[in-house]
Amino acid sequence: MKFLFLIFAAFFIIPAANAQLSTSKLFGDHMVLQRNHDLPVWGKSSKKAKIKVSLNDQSVIVRADEQGHWKAVLHPMGEGGPYIMTIASGKEIITYSDIMLGEVWICSGQSNMEFQLKNAYGYKAEQKVAANVAVRQFHVPNRVSLLPLADLAGGQWTIAAANTIGDFTAVGYFYAKQLAQNLHVTVGLINTSWGGTEAEDWISREGMLTSPELKDLVPSLPQSDSELTERTDRLLKAWAYNKKPVVNYTPDELAVKPAYFFENWQHGNVPGSWEWMGKLYSYRGQGFMQRTISLDSSYAAMASTVALGVTDADMTVYINGKRINKDVSTADARFSVPPGTWKGGMNSLLVNLQSAQKNPSWFGLGLNGTGANDLNVRFADTSINLADGNWRVMPDFGKPYHFDFLPNNSAFTLYNGMVNPLIPFAIAGVIWYQGESNADRAYQYRTVFPLLITDWRNKWKQQFPFLFVQLSSFGPSYSSNFGSNWAELREAQNMALQLPNTGIAVTTDIGDPFNIHPKDKADVGYRLATSSLTNVYHLPGFFQSPLFTAVDFENGYAMVNFSHAEGGLMAKDIYGYVKGFELAGADRKFYYAQAIITNDNKVKVWCSAVPNPVAVRYGWTNSPIDANLFSKQGMPVSPFRSDTWDGVTVGHKFE
Repeated sequence: MKFLFLIFAAFFIIPAANAQLSTSKLFGDHMVLQRNHDLPVWGKSSKKAKIKVSLNDQSVIVRADEQGHWKAVLHPMGEGGPYIMTIASGKEIITYSDIMLGEVWICSGQSNMEFQLKNAYGYKAEQKVAANVAVRQFHVPNRVSLLPLADLAGGQWTIAAANTIGDFTAVGYFYAKQLAQNLHVTVGLINTSWGGTEAEDWISREGMLTSPELKDLVPSLPQSDSELTERTDRLLKAWAYNKKPVVNYTPDELAVKPAYFFENWQHGNVPGSWEWMGKLYSYRGQGFMQRTISLDSSYAAMASTVALGVTDADMTVYINGKRINKDVSTADARFSVPPGTWKGGMNSLLVNLQSAQKNPSWFGLGLNGTGANDLNVRFADTSINLADGNWRVMPDFGKPYHFDFLPNNSAFTLYNGMVNPLIPFAIAGVIWYQGESNADRAYQYRTVFPLLITDWRNKWKQQFPFLFVQLSSFGPSYSSNFGSNWAELREAQNMALQLPNTGIAVTTDIGDPFNIHPKDKADVGYRLATSSLTNVYHLPGFFQSPLFTAVDFENGYAMVNFSHAEGGLMAKDIYGYVKGFELAGADRKFYYAQAIITNDNKVKVWCSAVPNPVAVRYGWTNSPIDANLFSKQGMPVSPFRSDTWDGVTVGHKFE
């Protein structure tokens, strides 16, 4: 009887291998669904199958099409849970449990959105309270595609807990935590971000075709992986040799070349990955890095050491044709140089990189380290800094090489692989942190960024809120006379506020001039949340950064007006001095200026060197660390300029 019972039971169980019914990978246990919104649920089944979707005492029955695609739309429901969702078709049943109805936000952009909580300030403190934070995350796996994809590569919903939040997007987590605490609902984050990516990667093909500036590029973009590889290879060789015939040298042949031989090679930066040096993006193979060092003849008789960072790449190092050996007693890439190796005059230091670094967080070839402490030449009485942009780079085309298919190889590949599969999941809005990779084309970002926002809204058929982080401080802090691509990118971001239902978080005061990934992500998330709680959820008591609106020039000074300054302005300075302003006259030459806050919440700016000012700028540099103007609620004033003179990125366009 027992044997007969097993046969009988097995008859009614559908083997998983034969199951037809499925949902998009976005749906699963612990998911958060958008409250007060139509709720699309979709997937695949056998063709023409009847599908019943049930949640919270509501059921919808639909029928699949000829290809087996189906979509059911549940009517809006208020916040609550946990609930169970069932999807049934004949004898097939899918059950998802612990479902919450709350607020769902997409988190997207590049590495500062991808930046995980375990690497941010405050992580250990958050672990202690994580179990009480009503936040959940769905992490979208990285995926590129030349064609729009219908589903994700994988992923699952994760509840905030001490052992899970370390992998959450830090900015997204702190943003969601504020929302959860003030709205008293569960907040779900869909984290679809990828470090180092350009905005064009995140725009659909159809979106780019609507742009007068970008549409002509679309037909010329690669249509297949093989075409992409061929084109990348052709561009690389033309770039490397300045369109001259490719010549392959062995390391020994290059080692004996005089320093001036390398002047036609392309510039490279140390520390830095080859990913960000000219046309070397996604190159995988071997290569050379060369540095010319000028020395007095007295150093020829001295012993020295060459430190090339903490890289774990395989390499061979030559100085003036002589191969030098690695110091095996050290963990870093340190080489002992015997007396007689250096000479008076120009010396050639050649590094043959034979493999990429083995650390997966470090892409491509290159020399890594933390500046002059890790990258230098040390003599008994002096040290020469090697952490600079005076290197030359060249791929080794004589050895096997290939190109990885990565986002920046072509446009719209991330939209295809990491955004299109999310549509039409119901969302409250988007928070966005990106722009570093577009800084060299900041002027064009005025077109590209609004296009991205409009494209996503069109795809969702919803004018949802789109909130974004203004670029923080990173790099040198010069007078605005030198120009600044980061300042121009911030300006382009501010101009996107002309679109309805947008908001910005100004972060120049909490960046790190020496680290493109500042660790203070709590304040970033909080400032995004204040914009959201004010403009999206209309709660009182939250504030936004003052923004430049207009300037009046009269009697030798500038009177600057701001929005969001009704509560008053202040200078974060123990003496009350306002810093960060510059003035220029008709000659367009800027001078540092004095400034005071007036009783009507304006700023009066003047400079004795500019008796008749026509332009005012504030914080117009990569790292405006001196800029100290804030609202009295503690929100930093956004950098700005009043002039419209051509900047350093005009004419730089997407290729």
